[in-house]
Amino acid sequence: MKTAVNTASNPTLTLVIADFKEITKARLAISVVFSSVAGYLLGAYQVDVFSLFLLAFGGYCMVGASNAYNQIIERDLDALMNRTKNRPIPAGRMSVNQALTIAVLLTILGIVTLYMLNPKTAMFGAISIFLYTSLYTPLKTKTPLAVFVGALPGAIPFMLGWVAATNEFGIEPGTLFMIQFFWQFPHFWALGWMLDDDYKKGGFKMLPTGKKDKGTALQIIMYTIWMLVISVVPAFGITGRLVLSIPAAVIIFLMGMVMLVFAFKLYEKRDNVTARKLMLASVSYITLMQIVFVIDKFI
Repeated sequence: MKTAVNTASNPTLTLVIADFKEITKARLAISVVFSSVAGYLLGAYQVDVFSLFLLAFGGYCMVGASNAYNQIIERDLDALMNRTKNRPIPAGRMSVNQALTIAVLLTILGIVTLYMLNPKTAMFGAISIFLYTSLYTPLKTKTPLAVFVGALPGAIPFMLGWVAATNEFGIEPGTLFMIQFFWQFPHFWALGWMLDDDYKKGGFKMLPTGKKDKGTALQIIMYTIWMLVISVVPAFGITGRLVLSIPAAVIIFLMGMVMLVFAFKLYEKRDNVTARKLMLASVSYITLMQIVFVIDKFI
């Protein structure tokens, strides 16, 4: 059996790929690309496969770059937490210079690729990297308001797809932005609730009150309600080309109600098991909601 040292000094292609996926947070990046593609399909007058490829590739590069910068900046803190101590940099499998090279290359590739779609798409992509790396990351150890700041770049992908398809920013992409913006609070606070002890080891302030209390749970409920309301606003015909049929709005509303029920249960029980259920419900909601929007447009 190989030792950890031998594995680190003689990386196989499999290990290199695994570390690349880890430094770019591949699962998160793919979910972001999914949101962007959904936004593109909603905005496109006519679907162009090459444009979809550019959006997916450029989107992955931008998210991957943000995550790589994040792990470079937080490498010492990552080493303190159980969930992050085996990441490539704190585990010693990747040097800071190697990670920085990856981050810079992905930034350049991402911006150039998105610029090939249109300049506005590249601009929003660049803004998302700046906000995530320069504001959200350093604020995580300073104030719980970091989650609010982080929700800004986190809400860009759904909107970005519409801008990529139309080269326009208006009420439609603005609505998509607001849906994903408000969704992030119950999602990340549920995650922060589950991982609170580990986050505290790294000095991260993720919960709005700093505690797993009724105050945090109440804010989760309020943001879930806002998310639910904004998600069905397109059914009222006030969001331009972004429209939603009544049946689709009912489906989305019911899915949102599932999240809201879990939010109320968290207020009642205030335990990690309920927080996990809410987090999983939020992941299901954002994916299924986007699918319903897209299917509703094309049927």
